[in-house]
Amino acid sequence: MTNSTDWFSNVVEDFVEYLSVEKNRSLNTVRTYRTDLELFLQFATNQGIKKLSDIDLNIFRLWMADQKDKGSSNSTISRRSSTARVFSTWAFKKGLIKTDPAIRLISPKVNKTLPHVLGQKQASSLMQTSGNMEDEENSVAIRMRDHAILEVLYSSGLRVGELTGLDIKDIDFSRLTMRVIGKGNKERVVPFGQPAKQALKTYLAEARSEFVNEKSANALFIGTRGKRLDTRQVRRIVTNAILRVEGAPDISPHDLRHSAATHMLEGGADLRIVQELLGHSSLATTQKYTHVTIERLREVFANAHPRA
Repeated sequence: MTNSTDWFSNVVEDFVEYLSVEKNRSLNTVRTYRTDLELFLQFATNQGIKKLSDIDLNIFRLWMADQKDKGSSNSTISRRSSTARVFSTWAFKKGLIKTDPAIRLISPKVNKTLPHVLGQKQASSLMQTSGNMEDEENSVAIRMRDHAILEVLYSSGLRVGELTGLDIKDIDFSRLTMRVIGKGNKERVVPFGQPAKQALKTYLAEARSEFVNEKSANALFIGTRGKRLDTRQVRRIVTNAILRVEGAPDISPHDLRHSAATHMLEGGADLRIVQELLGHSSLATTQKYTHVTIERLREVFANAHPRA
């Protein structure tokens, strides 16, 4: 018996290859596009669609409405509508469909929220707490590794995937820089500070050898089984560390990135320098951090000025 999804499986693979090879999208981005597209094409199949040429704007709109009815957030629906438009345009240019129906698909408005950031004192407390060797919950080697991870994340503003992708050879201690492969396989050089340097040197000299085995290769940060740490493990490390900082909000590794950018701007850094540090392709992406600093300025003003 033929599976009902067989008719579009080859289309999905061709589209994924286009994203990977021609558009050079990251593995995570391609995975998200694949999931979204398969959800849409399964929905279309359930609506009686049996070939790509039968897909029209109404099917896309019905899919958007169905997601809304099922409780999907506006941000999720907006992302999936973007996937639909990219796919529709690709299929049209490939000659798989006669028109580009999704070009007229409207995404729901997404309420823009300011990123979560630590205060500078909270960030300092997090680094000090993570460097405290009196903690008995983990081995000394694990604590050294986790402290180095937190120092690097906050010092450099790396994405968590960029951090887990680091190899030992990517670190230049003489220049206090690291070579990073970011989104779209774009390479950039990112500086880090003296505390991160010290934490990294301590980890490499006294802790990493505790975990190394044949699976470790040249990975900078590895787990107790010798494999390169993955993003979930790093998130767990950050979550556990922030619990020890009194009054600090629940944050993720990406929030440490937000914090690094915000604190640099608060310290007088130029917006374009922060853009380069974070690896943003567009300055508009970096500009959201100016809103964070303005909100903080308002908060301080409201609390400190006698006639606020």
